Amino acid sequence: LFLLVQMVLRDRVCPGAAGCQVPPGERFDCGPERLLGRAGCEARGCCYGPPGPGPGPGPGPPWCFFPRGYRSYRAENLTATATGFTARLRRVAASFLPGDVGDLRLDVAMETPTRLRFTLRDPARQRYEVPLATPRASGRAASTLYGVRVSPDPFGLLVYRQRGGRVLLNTTVAPLFFADQFLQISTSLPSRFISGLGEHLTPLVLDTTWTRVTLWNRDMAPAPQVNLYGSHPFYLGMEDDGSAHGVFLLNSNAMDVLLQPSPALTWRTTGGILDFYVFLGPDPKSVVRQYLDVVGFPFMPPYWGLGFHLCRWGYSSTDITRQVVANMTAARFPLDVQWNDLDYADAKRDFTFNKKSFKDYPEMVQDFHRRGLRYIMIVDPGISSSGPPGTYKPYDEGLKRGVFIRNATGQPLIGKVWPGPTAFPDFTNPETHEWWHDMVKDFHDQVPFDGMWIDMNEPSNFVEGSQDGCPNNSLEQPPYVPGVFGGRLQGGTICASSQQYLSSHYNLHSLYGLTQAVASHDALLRVRGKRPFVISRSTFAGHGRYAGHWTGDVGSNWEQLYYSIPEVLLFNLFGVPLVGADICGFAGDTSEELCVRWTQLGAFYPFMRNHNDHGARPQEPYAFSPAAQAAMRKALCLRYSLLPFLYTLFHRAHSAGETVARPLFLEFPKDPNTWAVDRQLMWGGGLLITPVLQPGITKVSGYFPAGTWYSLAGPVVHGRGGGTVAVAALGAEPHPAPQEPAFSTAESRGKGMALVVALTPDGFARGELFWDDGESWQTFEKGDYTEILFLATHGAVLSQLLRASAHLDGVLLEAVTVLGVTSPPRQVLANGALVGDFSYRNDTQVLRVPVSLPMWERFVITWS
Repeated sequence: LFLLVQMVLRDRVCPGAAGCQVPPGERFDCGPERLLGRAGCEARGCCYGPPGPGPGPGPGPPWCFFPRGYRSYRAENLTATATGFTARLRRVAASFLPGDVGDLRLDVAMETPTRLRFTLRDPARQRYEVPLATPRASGRAASTLYGVRVSPDPFGLLVYRQRGGRVLLNTTVAPLFFADQFLQISTSLPSRFISGLGEHLTPLVLDTTWTRVTLWNRDMAPAPQVNLYGSHPFYLGMEDDGSAHGVFLLNSNAMDVLLQPSPALTWRTTGGILDFYVFLGPDPKSVVRQYLDVVGFPFMPPYWGLGFHLCRWGYSSTDITRQVVANMTAARFPLDVQWNDLDYADAKRDFTFNKKSFKDYPEMVQDFHRRGLRYIMIVDPGISSSGPPGTYKPYDEGLKRGVFIRNATGQPLIGKVWPGPTAFPDFTNPETHEWWHDMVKDFHDQVPFDGMWIDMNEPSNFVEGSQDGCPNNSLEQPPYVPGVFGGRLQGGTICASSQQYLSSHYNLHSLYGLTQAVASHDALLRVRGKRPFVISRSTFAGHGRYAGHWTGDVGSNWEQLYYSIPEVLLFNLFGVPLVGADICGFAGDTSEELCVRWTQLGAFYPFMRNHNDHGARPQEPYAFSPAAQAAMRKALCLRYSLLPFLYTLFHRAHSAGETVARPLFLEFPKDPNTWAVDRQLMWGGGLLITPVLQPGITKVSGYFPAGTWYSLAGPVVHGRGGGTVAVAALGAEPHPAPQEPAFSTAESRGKGMALVVALTPDGFARGELFWDDGESWQTFEKGDYTEILFLATHGAVLSQLLRASAHLDGVLLEAVTVLGVTSPPRQVLANGALVGDFSYRNDTQVLRVPVSLPMWERFVITWS
């Protein structure tokens, strides 16, 4: 045994010149936890040398790197199972990591024809695993789009497409490591197009030139190259022929994902197990749907949640809040939901309100309800712990019921957030869910709010760890610390070694916002009996099942305006379609031009809220010049007129795992020019938005894929596409729209509808409408809805009722606008009756047909 170990170590110390001939772009770092000099590097059996001219160690190719063929584990006892196969992995020789695991179990499950799952875990002891309910395969898929091969020594796994043989994952490119607090696995990539791995301030496509992406939820104003509020260890990769695949690592520990130009990717995480899902698509839409099959389809928001929301930190009284609403009405701006930031709370404590400045708080909310408005206020997770016993029920009850995260001594960990000293509820504890429900109900009995805005839930902490610091142990100071902002896991949050019901905070930290969202969603459902509406800052995979997301404390500048587009697109890929950035920016003073352009773009965020920091320039729509107000009003009215279309998209997301706002490549994957487009976005498959993102611009260029494109904002037809087109910014032109806009969704739902038909050159079009009461729980699941299919073909537009309910009774179809009618019609018929006052323009090929037809009945409109 001694001689064998010596031989193995000698082989590692002297890998040989051939083994070290690794091109710089293909090098994998042999010193992940610290910089190594030559002696330390070669002691690990690795190669040492600068990659070429350059400043030295740092971002770029590593100086200390693994030789080709570096052995870590070998695979033995490959055995078939009911769902796939299993194998035992044995470490060839001890690694340089403490707590190294010598034997591993590999399980490969061919769960569906398009989904593969493989796990690597320690068979000798139970390790932490993410408590996310995922589907379980009952047997092996009969036929698959993928094949799997195992390289036994050194161990590696290859996943490839059956058709064509393209390799999607190849973990033989670098060694596997599996220790108590460090797990690493690498793979080659089939292309450099990688999108995902949020949450970061990043373009849609990640840069594979030595980019490190860190996942560890953090209260951090969006800035480049730092970990932000959420963790989504999922990526979507495009392939050269337009096919797509996805990879999801179900792991919630602190994590780095490293991209390099070969191209390749390395996952490094500080605990748990390696639990991978691979999705075979083969198109990007299917990849997203397959991912959502695992983490859950998005919740269905209430209809009112898609209207315009208004908030500010600084509405310091009910008088001021009421005046804001009055000003919006006087200026004739649509408004659906009024919000309050922490101003309403007594000493910034949850579930309280200031009895002086907000003395008529309940009456104000009731007044809003009578006017058709909804109301939402902020709720932070930190519970004030500083008052005398018996003076603050949330803390007193929480202590009694044992709901708070505990420190090393078993006492509630005390940090500091807005109220001062605070305890942090442990939302992995079922008792905490009951306590949270009780607190929500008690407050709702006083103030009948309609939704919850949960903030600071990374969780944020104004002291490092706790008021008493953190213990000196391996959880607080692990052997490897990912590239978190500040370099310490406790930075801006609580001690990693603090204890929760399910595990240590070290394992559960990035799940905190998700677990609070689940508790809030469930509490609202029980308290209100209607569809919950929750907006959360902190997120994790599966968050979209319970809540939406806003992108945090964005700055009021043009750069952040641009970055909001890839943020919105990425969260739709993550299954969180209800997402938006604070319109006009949150931090700092906006300008009038920026606020106008942000409102025009924000009209196409799935979640639309204007929110402002205290002390900054007012940015409510009525705070600007008449010309700016007119432009903002037009943008808001356009959004409200499109709400039936937007609501139907959310239904498709909820019922079928689709996206609402989507990148162009999802619709046009065969066109590589679309892959990196992130200054435009689409609603569904038919509406392309090209916003102004720079000052002083009245026209903007956008990419229009091959196809026929029409302008919704005016009569211009853009033609066949397939290139970059300059378009005018949103102006004063009338626009055809699905519904007449109103000043609230409650008002607009009773107004007449219109149908816009965009024909292909062959004269075809297809669309649908989903309609229910807008707020009842599980209307789709219970069948309490109307669904209409619209078809256009050969000079006719018709509707088919796929399912009927009473929710559309009384709503009339009042106009049909057909785009792309190539010759003037001689006559138009609606359900067989002549329509005498139709209009047609030869220059734009637009046919307008006024009608008065019941939406709840089938109709046919023909022209000839």
